[in-house]
Amino acid sequence: MSAVGIVGAGAFGTALAVALARNGPEVTLWSRDADAVARIAASRQNAARLPGVDLPENVTVTAEIADLPEGAPILLSVPMQQLGGFLAANPGLGRGVLVACCKGIDLTTLEGPATLIGRLAPGAVPAMLTGPSFAADIARGLPTALTLACADAAEGARLQKVLSTPVLRLYRTTDVIGAELGGALKNVIAIAAGMIIGAGLGDSARAALMTRGYAEMARMAAALGGSPETLAGLSGLGDLVLTCTSDQSRNFRFGHALGRGEEFDPSVTVEGAATARAMARLARERGVEMPVTAMIAALLDQRITLEQAAESLLTRPLKEE
Repeated sequence: MSAVGIVGAGAFGTALAVALARNGPEVTLWSRDADAVARIAASRQNAARLPGVDLPENVTVTAEIADLPEGAPILLSVPMQQLGGFLAANPGLGRGVLVACCKGIDLTTLEGPATLIGRLAPGAVPAMLTGPSFAADIARGLPTALTLACADAAEGARLQKVLSTPVLRLYRTTDVIGAELGGALKNVIAIAAGMIIGAGLGDSARAALMTRGYAEMARMAAALGGSPETLAGLSGLGDLVLTCTSDQSRNFRFGHALGRGEEFDPSVTVEGAATARAMARLARERGVEMPVTAMIAALLDQRITLEQAAESLLTRPLKEE
């Protein structure tokens, strides 16, 4: 691989730039914030988002979209709710391979990231990189395995070779729907898991919540044409376990603050909040039972209290597993 472009100089985009650059290619990292670009270029660190990590020499930081390498894969590491607007504003990117590195469901269209790319950039090959990972681990070179979802099997196989490194292992699938839903819904369940721990309900309750949450993830995936095998892999179960059990997860920390009745930093992106609202709406439209997702959406919209949310789960009818 000679070059790769990355859109979005947040923690995850920066971590990917570091990891891929260590494997040899020229990496161009784009940010819309020209002042941030100047600081990163001068210090060779993204101190605001990924402190203590030096950028390799073969990472170029820019605020100019035109500097992204033509013909190279472009990784889109922007928040899910901003992805559609970014694609619409930059139609010139829609001629190559665009790999979404965000997780969630668009609140307006109810589409996942790869599906959104396919519609708004019809000339591009859409793909998605998802799975259990934290930016700090990737940047430090710790072993990480991810799912690369691409409906085009041949392009997916090529991308797998291009983007894999000795410590960043990619497993490919053509099941884009399953990968999108696993990456999106695990964030919703992580909010609920954090809420349970924050409210002092215990690890046993969290384990039960994760199990029932996984069941509703699988139900929605099946309803939309995703594969159960995908949900049982890295992009579903793997990511669910990591996100529901680690304080590094922003969604878990957000839920933990909810459970304790504390304020959460509004500047921190919590993708699961928007996803809960979008998926609750989609579940109603599709007639899919998703009690955990519905409960989180209602709680976020202040239609129920924390006590009512807990009660809604604990008083559900007893039935077969």
